[in-house]
Amino acid sequence: MEFKKIGVLTSGGDAPGMNAVIRAVTRVANAAGVETYGIFEGYQGLMDGNLVRLTGSDVSNIISKGGTMLYTARANEFKEPSGMEKALKTCKEHGIDGIIAIGGDGTFRGATDLSAHGIPTIGLTGTIDNDITATDYTVGFDTAMNTVLECVDRLRDTCESHARCSVVEVMGRDAGYIALQAGISVGAIGIVIKEFPFDEDAMMKRIIKSKKEGRRSFVVIVSEGVKDEEGKPFGEGLSKRIEEITNVETRFVRLAHIIRGGAPTLRDRLAASMMGSAAVKLLLEGKSNLVVCERNAEIVTYEINFALTLDKMYKNKLKQGDLDRFASSEIHEMEILAEVRRKEMLDMYNSAMSLM
Repeated sequence: MEFKKIGVLTSGGDAPGMNAVIRAVTRVANAAGVETYGIFEGYQGLMDGNLVRLTGSDVSNIISKGGTMLYTARANEFKEPSGMEKALKTCKEHGIDGIIAIGGDGTFRGATDLSAHGIPTIGLTGTIDNDITATDYTVGFDTAMNTVLECVDRLRDTCESHARCSVVEVMGRDAGYIALQAGISVGAIGIVIKEFPFDEDAMMKRIIKSKKEGRRSFVVIVSEGVKDEEGKPFGEGLSKRIEEITNVETRFVRLAHIIRGGAPTLRDRLAASMMGSAAVKLLLEGKSNLVVCERNAEIVTYEINFALTLDKMYKNKLKQGDLDRFASSEIHEMEILAEVRRKEMLDMYNSAMSLM
């Protein structure tokens, strides 16, 4: 089909680099003679008809800004037939021929629904969590990790001055990618993530031994998805136990949403620009229901349902019937991709343990 107008939206949690994607989409589409419309507040804005035409000047200088100029919102109604009807009405009234949706797995579920209803849609990963199994990298991840590094480096200074330990909780939902990679990079004496069992006793012994050897500062990184037996954040209780067992004064710090903000790093600006450009080209080639990914430093695509099911497989969330629509060769490919991801995580975690 011939595209005259396309929409671009950001959905779910914001991530540094989303603006860089919006910029790339707008400029590449406009250069091809296609009008670009920014849809405010994700799928909610699509249902409400809240959109505006974007020109090259509208997206000038946004590449360096965090957050998303199109804003974002949760849109539960979009999952219902009434919500889809409103979204399709907006596309018809404004002549939107296709959509590029930036976000995480929830965003992609919405994108595949649009594709099924005749609106060609391309998904693009934008989440600080880096928890989309189909891709090695998601836009926003590098900036989030660098923000953690900056914050923890500052905490380290005061820990050193007062001979303290900081237990730092970082975002990432149920995924430990931020905690693991940032933990290695700040020289943490303990890293707690859901993916692997945590040996608390061994960490306590490391702290006691290091203290006797003259070490004054300690940092433990905990992923927000880890809870204790009562369902409470694990890091809060851990900080109390560290102080009781090691006699090292300990503080609990929750970085929370601070790591979502800030100017995107070069890594995120570059990934966003390349992925955004690729998404437009795919759409104009007549492709749909695909998610743009990065694997082995190359831009690749996967059918959205494949990517969503692969994610369930990796996270052990498959339900009966989830694999029925796929050929045996596709299931085998999923198994290989999931195993590669598990091995990468295990190798990195083992390296982290050997560095403590």
